[in-house]
Amino acid sequence: MDLVLSFFYDNPLGPFTLLLAIILTVPPLIKQLHLPDLVGLLLAGVVFGPNGLGWLSSESETMTLLSDIGVIYLLFVAGLEIELEEFRKLRHRALGFGSLTFALPLIVGSLIGRLSGLGWTASILLGSLLSSHTPLGYSIVRRLGVAGNEAVVVTIGGTILTDIAALLVLALCTALNAGELTVQRGLVMVMAIALYVVVVLVGVTRVGQAFLRRSREDEGNQFLFILLALFLAAVGAQIVGVEKIVGAFLAGLAVNHVLKEGPVKEKVVFVGSVLFIPIFFVDMGLLIDLPAFLKTLTSIWLCLSIVVGLMASKFLAALCSRYWYHYSWPQMFTMWSLSLPQVAATLAATLVGYRVGLLDERILNSVLVMMLITAILGPFITAQAAVRLSPPPLALPLSPAMSLASPHRKTLTVLVPIANPLTEAGLIQLGALLRGEAGRLIALSVVTASSWLDDDAVNDGIARSQQLLQRAETLARPFGTPIESIIRIDDDPVLGICRTSREQQADLIVMGWSEWDTLQARLLGNVIDGVLRNAHCPVAMTRLLDNPSHLRRLLVPIKALVPQSIQVMNLGQQLAVANQAKLTLLHVYDPRTPDSQITDFRTQLSQLVADSTTPLEIDITLVADTAVIPVILRLSCHYDLVLVGSMRHHASSSLLTSSDGSAQWVQELGCSVMMVGNLRA
Repeated sequence: MDLVLSFFYDNPLGPFTLLLAIILTVPPLIKQLHLPDLVGLLLAGVVFGPNGLGWLSSESETMTLLSDIGVIYLLFVAGLEIELEEFRKLRHRALGFGSLTFALPLIVGSLIGRLSGLGWTASILLGSLLSSHTPLGYSIVRRLGVAGNEAVVVTIGGTILTDIAALLVLALCTALNAGELTVQRGLVMVMAIALYVVVVLVGVTRVGQAFLRRSREDEGNQFLFILLALFLAAVGAQIVGVEKIVGAFLAGLAVNHVLKEGPVKEKVVFVGSVLFIPIFFVDMGLLIDLPAFLKTLTSIWLCLSIVVGLMASKFLAALCSRYWYHYSWPQMFTMWSLSLPQVAATLAATLVGYRVGLLDERILNSVLVMMLITAILGPFITAQAAVRLSPPPLALPLSPAMSLASPHRKTLTVLVPIANPLTEAGLIQLGALLRGEAGRLIALSVVTASSWLDDDAVNDGIARSQQLLQRAETLARPFGTPIESIIRIDDDPVLGICRTSREQQADLIVMGWSEWDTLQARLLGNVIDGVLRNAHCPVAMTRLLDNPSHLRRLLVPIKALVPQSIQVMNLGQQLAVANQAKLTLLHVYDPRTPDSQITDFRTQLSQLVADSTTPLEIDITLVADTAVIPVILRLSCHYDLVLVGSMRHHASSSLLTSSDGSAQWVQELGCSVMMVGNLRA
């Protein structure tokens, strides 16, 4: 044991290896308990920290460096994921709500600090910890189709003000604590910060736009430029006398303005979410003194007052906004729940305040309890309140691209990548059915190659591809479908598929099923995951249990009448017309949803169906139930195929949401499945 401990103390590779093992194994285990990943990482820090096995130390150089990078990355990603377009839409109301939801918790938190015996500087810092928010429930409102509701847009926009203001209060408090803030120095510091903010927001934006234009094809250089901008901003913040996390957040806002959704942005988020940010959370666990933490829980007054004070002040801010902006009660509760979770900026600022001696263990432990409670309670309340929100009305009549109306089957260019002979027949037949009467069916086989194109492996790959494509032509012949065969030589099968689909202007990519939850997929990803990230068009991931031409009963679950759902309905209609099948549109709604909202939904959906001029039987089924997934699983046994839509797949930076089993329940369906991903408005 002494030998093991000495290895972890003296060799930087030891702690780093242990951290990688923790990050890889702990989150899947904690998800089995339906708890946020963050809980498991904090517990791992306690177990392996000074108060546990003692294998990790927060004071080691390795942990200090990695944790600093993690906290910088956390605030950078927080800025990177803010919806700037949402802020611009209603910036005046967003600033109004942001000011309320910042000022009221600041006052309440400062009073709690003073009553707890803290000095004014520490009390104001405590108030600022309560002032920011991380809208963890935003994914829920997007899933329900109400992300465009004005109350949601205002709340998300207010995040910019609350986070920036909280970080600036942190900078002033740390300067005061160090005794470096006189009136003259304070004025100089304010001017330096103002100049620094302009340089970061304007400079990074303009330089980034110019650089990204010149390096469109070089994702590696784009990735390095973003990292350089991040750390330059962090170093610049320290030069002007503020915390590096302020610079990281501003860099995230600036990069967010120039870097659009795509593989580079996703890789930036991915690196932080799977490595550095989890290490920061483990380091937070190392700081927890378990006896002191339990003592904090036993002396419940401070912890309870912080949690209750936060919830009450955030509620009051949402209530005032309701009366000022004439919002409904469901909108008010949605605003409250979205502004309740205290995670990104709160944790980062707490760590800084603890390290400089402004905050003691009582405050640290109480903030961690507050973070856990609000991270779980906020999304829960959002799920309850958001179902009562009215989604933005669907503009009718719809454009031809969105409407179900069509005198003939739509013509699509369908690309079918071929790799597995066992699934080739079903994919080719499905592609032939979906292409329409005058559409194109393209069979693609990608041969991976290094720089040596005369290698024997390349020759073998080409020969195998020729066999697969010849078989594909044979399989398509009974459908009277001309098929175009393409052999693509590329260094990456994902890019080979995505580049070919773009060159051929494909409307749909049809691929076979793949397992997402295997160890290999978790470590290295899979081809489908890569295609979802990079493809320009929808991707249909299929698991066929029967011949595609035998699919006579089709079920399409619909969450909301948004363009993405209508795209899936269009594919269902396309296949139903080809097979002369029955198509059922299923909507499962919460029983608490107002009747007027259900009536409007049924009316709009009925009008979509009525506009369809194809001789197709389309049923509309509405079910009132809080458990959406069990309803779909129960009804699926009466159908041959279930078509499920999902939004464009992104790397998520959040370690705070518990697993909802969305990937697992689709695999539990007892019939054939088509999951349509990479959908866009």
